[in-house]
Amino acid sequence: MVKSILITTLILLLFGLIVLSSAGIVEGHKKFDSAYYYLNRQLLLGVLPGLGLMFLLSKIDYKFWKKMSLLILIGALFLLAMVFMPSFGQGLKGATRWISLGGFSFQPSEILKLALIIYLAAWFGNRDERIKNWTYGMAPFFLVLSFVAVLLVLQPDIGTLVVITLISIGIYFFAGSEIKHILIILSVIAVGFVAMIWLEPYRFDRIKTFIDPNTDTRGISYQLNQSLISIGSGGIFGVGFGKSTQKFGFLPEVVHDSIFAIVVEELGFVGGIFLVILFLTLAFLLVRTANNISDKFGKLIVMGMAVWITGQAFLNISAISGLAPLTGIPLPFVSYGGTAMMVLLAGMGIVLNIAKRA
Repeated sequence: MVKSILITTLILLLFGLIVLSSAGIVEGHKKFDSAYYYLNRQLLLGVLPGLGLMFLLSKIDYKFWKKMSLLILIGALFLLAMVFMPSFGQGLKGATRWISLGGFSFQPSEILKLALIIYLAAWFGNRDERIKNWTYGMAPFFLVLSFVAVLLVLQPDIGTLVVITLISIGIYFFAGSEIKHILIILSVIAVGFVAMIWLEPYRFDRIKTFIDPNTDTRGISYQLNQSLISIGSGGIFGVGFGKSTQKFGFLPEVVHDSIFAIVVEELGFVGGIFLVILFLTLAFLLVRTANNISDKFGKLIVMGMAVWITGQAFLNISAISGLAPLTGIPLPFVSYGGTAMMVLLAGMGIVLNIAKRA
């Protein structure tokens, strides 16, 4: 099982680098006078340190993280709060989501995803049947999730909030919580999301775009329409690797949340399905590993990683395909982002250590 998880992860990683090398070539040359700017940065700041962390963490007994779970969460929340400090926070496109230290920038919300998985796995792992109790289960869980939500809304980073909510609810469910408690929390979350959409015009615009992609095709619906053009241009086998026309300034966020559209344009329906199968294969391997683990802490970490990777992947693919509203959620292992790549690979290192004991 360890070998299968590792091989699938590395194939996903390699596939992502190959796609990024093509998707970022035009924007990299235009903005930084380097065709492979994004590929080189992804390798140097994401993949190489991430692989190092994956190897290191695969050798450390995963139970060590149970003892450190609270400190890890506090550290991640502190980093998340640092984005609001003028001397550290770095803004882009109206959102302050990055921290700049010593010439390097990183996104603390990506670190929070893994920190929250570890903390919730440790916390629920110690509660057994008490998780079904309002006082010991639902109430404190909801308070933690609410605190995280406030920090993310203030940035604002609704895409990450959606993913973290999905991860948290997933772990809460697999820990053995009461279904009625989950439904109550989901109801409150739904009301919160409706309020956020209603209060911010740009979020409401994204819903309108999702309902009717023909609304203002040169404005609020531009990204979705260009994504659909990319996907439609690919056909069954694609226009050929490196031959996308949409990456020539037409498709926004080409190396970020729109990258799946380039996958389908260049590699076709076949390439898109291949990537989906890779995500499903990894999900199957992680769920199977979790089912073979008797230790609840290890089980919940693996399930948390499965929900994170596959949930985020399908949220991204659905949004770019017009099946869900756009939220700016990146595609795991494929989209450009050093912090996201490093943290994902670190999480997979912990999973590999758990899988050795399955």
